[in-house]
Amino acid sequence: MSLISPGLALCVLLATTYGAVFHLWRDGGYGMLVRYLLAAWGGFALGQLAGWLGGWEFAMVGQVHVLEGTLGSGVLMMIVQWLTTSPSTPTRERRG
Repeated sequence: MSLISPGLALCVLLATTYGAVFHLWRDGGYGMLVRYLLAAWGGFALGQLAGWLGGWEFAMVGQVHVLEGTLGSGVLMMIVQWLTTSPSTPTRERRG
């Protein structure tokens, strides 16, 4: 008897990998790692839902919509990064 389904394990593994790699790429602290992991998990779940509701069967591994989950994770992590990054202060142009 397995404690977790193989499809769920694959989803969690892929989303965790995406969140960790995005964190290494964007160079954040531990707080950002948690945010990126949550965004990756949530985005993958939303991608799974979109693939299931849309009836798409492209790039599936078993019952896992890999393409849709990957896109969902990527989009949500970019949104989180955009929302948590402070904008740079504009520089004044010297006149004269």
